[in-house]
Amino acid sequence: MRLPVLVTISIVAALGLSGCKSAGGDLITGSITPNTVPQVRDDAGWRAVVAQWQPVYDKNPQNAKAALNLGHALRMLRQNSQAVAVLQTAASRNANDKALIGEYGRSLADNGNFAQALDVFGQAHTPDKPNWRILMAQGAVLDQMDRGVEARKYYETALKIVPDDPSILSNYGLSYALSGDLANAEAVLRRAYANPRADVRVRQNLALVLALGGKFDEAQRVASQDMSPDQAAQNVAYIRSMVAQTNNWSKLKQLDGKPPKPRRAVIQPG
Repeated sequence: MRLPVLVTISIVAALGLSGCKSAGGDLITGSITPNTVPQVRDDAGWRAVVAQWQPVYDKNPQNAKAALNLGHALRMLRQNSQAVAVLQTAASRNANDKALIGEYGRSLADNGNFAQALDVFGQAHTPDKPNWRILMAQGAVLDQMDRGVEARKYYETALKIVPDDPSILSNYGLSYALSGDLANAEAVLRRAYANPRADVRVRQNLALVLALGGKFDEAQRVASQDMSPDQAAQNVAYIRSMVAQTNNWSKLKQLDGKPPKPRRAVIQPG
């Protein structure tokens, strides 16, 4: 049985759905080099970054630092088309700036321009100096394009550089789930979950796969680590009801990350 693509890059919004946090489904495109852009955790902070860098960018759209900071902030605010426009101009004039090129690729992926994103990611690192974050982003895009076998090769290569990284393992596990291989998906996500650096995305992705595999009690326990017991129970109950229905996968696909009356998704910096 093949699972539909239920994920959106950088946004936890796949199934769930009753509380402020979802039941998983987050494919992570990876963050750029730490400290390259401001480290902000909420929309107010990102709006402040936009206010800071927009005038600098307007004065010189080819300014790589201004474009990187402004484009990243726009991505975090889900203003994807604006991020693409900002980053495209600067990237065309700063072809050797790998961080800028990588961020441009992520903006294209966020905007659904998957084929173009893959082309750009290919310019963001080189075979002799592979960047594991870009490898992870390439895998995430390939999963969005329903090319899971290829995607997993990128995750495996990234894991050779940073073994047992929980964010890579999270994508790797979801890739198996999207291909309908819940056994391998669970095994990989349990590895990610066991890592002390595992974050909410890892836990909710494991909860999602456990619920899809019928392990509802354990899924609820895992989900409860990051949301109230009632929210976790409602999320798992929702997945359980969908799994139990005839033609459930096509119904899940119709949701495409947008359940009836969705609440605001949890945005994860990426």
